[in-house]
Amino acid sequence: MRYRSNVFIFKSIVGKLWITIIGLVVVVLLTVGAFLFKFIETSFPKSKDQIETLSRLATKVATEISLHKEERRYLQVVNELLNAQGASVLVVTKDYEEETPPVGQPEDRRIGYDDFFSKAELAKVFAGQVADNRNPVLAAGTPLGRAYTAVAVPFMDENQSGVAGALIMYQLTQSSEVTQDYVKKLFVVVGVAGFLMTTFFAFFLLTQITQPLLNLKKAADLISEGEYGSRVPIQSTDEIGELGKTFNHMGAQLQDTIKALSHEKEHLSSVLRSMADAVVTFDPEGRVILDNPEGERIIREWNELEWLEDEGEPAGADREAWDWRRIPEPLKPLFEEVIERPQEMTTKLHVKSEVWSIVMAPLYVQDHVRGVVAVLRNVTEEYRLEKLRKDFVANVSHELRTPLSMLQGYSEALLDDIAATPEERQELAQVIYDESLRMGRLVHDLLDLARMETGHMQLNLRELDVDSFIRRIHRKFAALSKEKGIVMTYSLPDEPLMLEQADEDRLEQVLTNLLDNALRHTPAEATIHIGAEAARLRGEEAVLIEVSDQGYGIGPEDLPYVFERFYKADKARTRGASGGTGLGLSIVRNIVEAHQGTVQAKSQPGQGTTFSIVLPRHNAKN
Repeated sequence: MRYRSNVFIFKSIVGKLWITIIGLVVVVLLTVGAFLFKFIETSFPKSKDQIETLSRLATKVATEISLHKEERRYLQVVNELLNAQGASVLVVTKDYEEETPPVGQPEDRRIGYDDFFSKAELAKVFAGQVADNRNPVLAAGTPLGRAYTAVAVPFMDENQSGVAGALIMYQLTQSSEVTQDYVKKLFVVVGVAGFLMTTFFAFFLLTQITQPLLNLKKAADLISEGEYGSRVPIQSTDEIGELGKTFNHMGAQLQDTIKALSHEKEHLSSVLRSMADAVVTFDPEGRVILDNPEGERIIREWNELEWLEDEGEPAGADREAWDWRRIPEPLKPLFEEVIERPQEMTTKLHVKSEVWSIVMAPLYVQDHVRGVVAVLRNVTEEYRLEKLRKDFVANVSHELRTPLSMLQGYSEALLDDIAATPEERQELAQVIYDESLRMGRLVHDLLDLARMETGHMQLNLRELDVDSFIRRIHRKFAALSKEKGIVMTYSLPDEPLMLEQADEDRLEQVLTNLLDNALRHTPAEATIHIGAEAARLRGEEAVLIEVSDQGYGIGPEDLPYVFERFYKADKARTRGASGGTGLGLSIVRNIVEAHQGTVQAKSQPGQGTTFSIVLPRHNAKN
């Protein structure tokens, strides 16, 4: 915790400013000290030189005292002269009595010999030695408490026969060493004071500068986390206060901008979600970065289809690792072309028996392509309807051309009296009549089919006994099948089968169309079977009706299209009076679907065909 706080101090503005000011104070003090010490060395004598000078002067004064008769007066004059230079003398007799007139010293603060030397040291002087105080002392009783350097020399009596006492000369200490020590102490005091003042100044800045900046940082962090309503308190009117006002204004503008962007994003998301078309955005590497629900469903289905074709069913860890957010193979060529030469491109793709209209356009960041947006629309129904329209026109034209040609030809033959006998004229008229009936059936079937597909077919719903219904249909076609040499059978379950709501006439039309096809495509001595039994449809009770024949069968390439209008599996079949219109099975499908049932065909070439109709027992709706 202490380490982190130290790091924080050195990384903060206050810490840096504090270190800078302390560094400046240290540099200034060191620079001034260096110059000042140099000046002291050149301007002040060293303590050794001062002691030697003081010793010579003291020896000279002691010699003059020995020769001078009026000692007291002489000492007074000497003290007056030395006092101007910060020096004075003391005369101490062997009895340790001072005989020095005071000069400028009050009685209660006079300097005595014992301020500098002890009696033991003076005893050596009385013996003829010279004593000095090389270490300046701070005399407690001296004026102003200043430090002095002192020397003691013996002086002779008037007869020069022996030592009369000791002369002590002292002077204010003015050596370079002492001055430097004093300056060092002064620098230490100044440095400590500067450190304390700088620290105080730093804490002052902490509240005046750093704290507002920290508030700004906290508010910025909150805004970066999404709390755009964060604001900083304004505590001053200086630059920091103006910065706080600008920050608050910026926060308000940012909040409004983010709110507008969020509303715009929600609006676009709602539009994308509500679109029936699939919208997918890919990055330059072909990965999905944005899609709507329909787009995600399609990309998943196409990628999963590709996975199943290449690898089989993914399971366990493989399914978890399976990445669906990549561009499917059908879209890759168009995607690469749009990336290579950035321009909008449109095409149609056939995927899983469906037709898709694809529009791809590049997305730019300035002049750089940052991705591709694709719009996918399922146009299978439109494609089917367009194909159906073209086929309808072609088939109707083809179906009407033959009877019209025959009507025209035989009518011209009658008009030109080509028929010479009444029998020939009767034959020509019969052909014209048969072809007109065929055209009538075609038009009638077209009208019925149009009404069914537009939802205008009316159903007369009532309860239907399936058993009696199957027996009646069997009796209806029994004579015709016997005439063609075809055996027609039926089978019913032991329990009766009932449909609560069904249109008997329309269901009779269904079985009539199926049996008519079976009779026309089943050879003699073969069998057609009608069966009914209970079944299930979408989890509900239902009735299954099957019409099976032992005819020529339908090829697997034709089987998916047998319920389309005008589709005929037997392309080589010649047209004649017994030829179908190609609309029967399409009518069957529409009637069964109107009863909420299903119809399907199963067939193998040469093995016959089975049509299965499943009708719900309850609640069939018109």
